[in-house]
Parts: sequence; C-alpha cells; structure tokens
Amino acid sequence: MLHRSFIVIGALLSFAISSLVAIESCPAALMPGMPGIPGLPGRDGRDGQKGLKGVSGAALPSALGPQKGEKGDPGQIGFAGKRGQSGEPGEPGVPGHGGPPGELGEPGAVGVQQQAAFSVARGTNTYPERASVIRFTNVITNINDDYNTETGRFRCRVSGTYYFVYHASLDEKLCVLMKRDQVLLASFCDHRRTRRQVTAGSLAVYLSSDQEVWLETKDYRGMTGKQQGYSIFSGFLLHSH
Repeated sequence: MLHRSFIVIGALLSFAISSLVAIESCPAALMPGMPGIPGLPGRDGRDGQKGLKGVSGAALPSALGPQKGEKGDPGQIGFAGKRGQSGEPGEPGVPGHGGPPGELGEPGAVGVQQQAAFSVARGTNTYPERASVIRFTNVITNINDDYNTETGRFRCRVSGTYYFVYHASLDEKLCVLMKRDQVLLASFCDHRRTRRQVTAGSLAVYLSSDQEVWLETKDYRGMTGKQQGYSIFSGFLLHSH
C-alpha cells in the first residue's frame, strides 16, 4: 500500500518540475510540456505508531437483554443407557373397590345323614344249635330292617364303621364267634359254671355295602333267653365312608 503511494507521489513531483522548467524556458508560449517518465518506486515506509483504544459501543437497553435464537431441529435418538439400580419399594396402594357379585352357582344336593342301627333279643330259653347262626327273633330297634330275624344276619346298607355288641345270659359254658362273610372277627368264650351268669362282647368293624355280620355258636352254646330278652345283640353305624 505505501509502495504504491510513493510511486504516485514521485510521478506528481516529476510532472510539476517539468511544468516549471517549461514555463521558465518558454514563458511566452505557455504550452504544457510532455509528461515525464514515472520514477522508481520508493521503499516501504515504517509502520506508524499504535492508535489509541476506541470508545466502547453503546450498551443495549436492559429491558431487551440477549435475544434468544430460533429453536433448532431435534437431534438423533441416542443409544439406550444401562439399566439403573432398583429403587426402594413404594408405599402400598389404596385397596381397590370390590368387584360385582358373581353368578349364582349350581344348586347343591341336600345332605342326608345315613343311619343304620338295630337291637334284637333272643326270645327263647332253648339253647341254640351247635356250630350254627344264633337267631335273635324279638325286634327292639331295626332301622330299614337291616337285621334279618329269619337268617339272624345283619346286612350292611351304608358303607362305614360299625359297632357291634352282645349281652348274653347263660347257665352253661358259652363260646360266641363274631363273623363277617365267613371270616372270623373275634371269639368270646366263658367257661365258668354257676347257676346263673352273664357275659358280653363288642367289636368295631368296617363294612362295605352288602357285607353281613352275625353271631355263631361253637361247641359251648349255653345261651338262654326269654320273651323279655335276657340275651341281646345290637349294632349301629359310627361313621359312614
């Protein structure tokens, strides 16, 4: 920039000096001479001194403040981060409202309590026959006629656990066998010989439907009885199955 300035200044000085020389040598004519040849470019001038600091610009009114630019476009969704640690369990929620009533169920069957019991007496003073079923012919209680006075046997109608007991009067030795379908359950014998005595025996037995239970004599058969019932055989259902 300074180099060009010196060239221009040199050219102007050459032109001025040529004009003065022409005027002095030929004052009457007053004709301008030919422009001189431009001088050589001068050297660059030295850098000037540093200028003073300029005055600060006027501040914007405080009410305006910095202006917010327009909202940019959303960036791309980043990768999912690692799962954090589980937090503390929260407080229990408030119980919900009760649901509507359900539909009515199917009508159930009315429960019927099964019953079975009998109590019969031997109404004769004659001894039973040897190795035979002891028949008790006088009925005291006989629900649904489960005890058959003709055969002397109890037939099970309701499966379950039964309790059987007999009480006998005797004046001779007596052995009584309790059987279930030809299977011996227990044997009760009394070999004492006195003018008059009594004996008894009992047993809890599980029976299935249509099984039979009875009392039977063996060698000793001194069981007596009268119409009032000195010898009695009873049984009843404890629990059905």
